[in-house]
Amino acid sequence: MKTYLVTGGAGFIGSNFVHYMLKKYNDISLINIDKLTYAGNLENLKAVENDPRYMFVQGDICDKALVEKLFKDHDIDFVVNFAAESHVDRSIREPEVFVNTNVLGTVTLLNAAKNAWEIKDGFKEGKKYLQVSTDEVYGSLGETGYFRETTPIDPHSPYSSSKAGADLVVKAYFDTYKFPINITRCSNNYGPYQFPEKLIPLLINNCLNKKLLPIYGDGLNIRDWLYVEDHCKAIDMVINGGRFGEVYNVGGHNERTNIHIVKTVIDYINKNVDSAVTENLIKYVEDRKGHDRRYGIDPTKIREELGWEPETDYEAGIVKTIKWYLGNKEWMDRVTSGEYTKYYEKMYEAK
Repeated sequence: MKTYLVTGGAGFIGSNFVHYMLKKYNDISLINIDKLTYAGNLENLKAVENDPRYMFVQGDICDKALVEKLFKDHDIDFVVNFAAESHVDRSIREPEVFVNTNVLGTVTLLNAAKNAWEIKDGFKEGKKYLQVSTDEVYGSLGETGYFRETTPIDPHSPYSSSKAGADLVVKAYFDTYKFPINITRCSNNYGPYQFPEKLIPLLINNCLNKKLLPIYGDGLNIRDWLYVEDHCKAIDMVINGGRFGEVYNVGGHNERTNIHIVKTVIDYINKNVDSAVTENLIKYVEDRKGHDRRYGIDPTKIREELGWEPETDYEAGIVKTIKWYLGNKEWMDRVTSGEYTKYYEKMYEAK
């Protein structure tokens, strides 16, 4: 039985990964450590909370004593590090929080794993640390071309800079110690359980409550959208088949402008929920500082080496996602009642 330490497993991608793994495998043990900040929610994991293969630990990955105790008490085979501060707007206002969690937290995990797995001639067989990163570390693309694993890192926000810093530390552990690592860099994820500071759930929630839909700049910034379950599948494949020391880009080849996403959500809700929801709710606001124009990932490497392909195209995935939020309005109401949601609402109103 393999034991996974999943960090940030009560957040959006982390909780989806927990569900995916426990559904796919019977012979695993999964430990989830999460600080339970505003974006971490144990309601995301209610369906598995009594599963004997699953254990939750509330804690901070920067807590050295706690992390070391987890490795001492459990024979951990894989670390999957989702734990991160990830909202760009907040990173512009509070960059030190992002550096602390995203860089120092990563170092704490790396050191604990290294100390637990190290043997005389290297590291115990069958161990791996996987860093879940983002395409934002590459910076911004022009109208053509794609991010490849060989694309130079060029982050433009405190968030993406902190993730790039963490990636470089992870890579240094491989280069220096031959520590068994992989790094995955994904495009924009969407799907169930995403905290509504992010674009798609924010749009859905605002439409349902007939609030304005804030769109940065001209709305023509482009992102490559990846359904979260496809991302979870990719991470699983990299854990089990990725070559040590390698970076794997994970993208859906589903590039859409922000305004296209907005109009898709409005159109669905207008036709299926409330005809009073129209494009009149769109409000263009001052562009975000350092706002990257376009992201696009080339997933050739993970496809050719591991056989991964995204299974959910945007048209199907966005409908599936909207239906999930419509069917989980109580979840949405509870997570949007907190202090950070009110903080962002005031921020958008100010603009």
